[in-house]
Amino acid sequence: MKILTLNFLTCARKSCKTSAASFPLHPRDAELEIVEVDYNPLFLKNIMPRLEWSALRSLCSEVQINLTITPAAETTHADKNPGFQIGLDTLPVEMPEPDTLEEGGEATQVARELHSLLMETTIAEGKLVCGNCRHEYMVKEGIANFLLPAHMV
Repeated sequence: MKILTLNFLTCARKSCKTSAASFPLHPRDAELEIVEVDYNPLFLKNIMPRLEWSALRSLCSEVQINLTITPAAETTHADKNPGFQIGLDTLPVEMPEPDTLEEGGEATQVARELHSLLMETTIAEGKLVCGNCRHEYMVKEGIANFLLPAHMV
C-alpha cells in the first residue's frame, strides 16, 4: 500500500464517517518497502492539489520517515530502508505550485523526492488504526483488509 493511498483513506465504519479523527488512518508496526516506479511529472502535478499536507506530514512521522529541512545540495536518500530520510527541503504546509516541479524540462530534486515518498514508499506489512474507534485494519503483502466483522457494520 503506497503512502499516497493513506492520504485518501478513512475508517470503513459508518459511525466514524462523520468524525474528523477517522482521517488519516494511523500506521502501526509498519514495515516499509521501496518499490521502484517510473517518474511521472504529469501525475505528480495533478495529484498535488488533492493532497492533505498536514495528514502527509503526520503519516511520515508515524512511519519514521524524516522530512528534513536541509540545503538542496545535502538532500539524499539513506539506503532506501525503513526509517530512511527524505530531504524534502521545501515540503510546505500548504501545496507548492505544480509549475515548480520542473525547471527547464528537468525534474527538480524536490519533485523527485516527493515522487519517491508518494509513489515508491509502500507499507508491506502492519496495521492501520482508526483514530476514532481504534479499529485495526491489517495490511499483509501490501494489501489492506477493510472488511469489517458483522457486529461492526
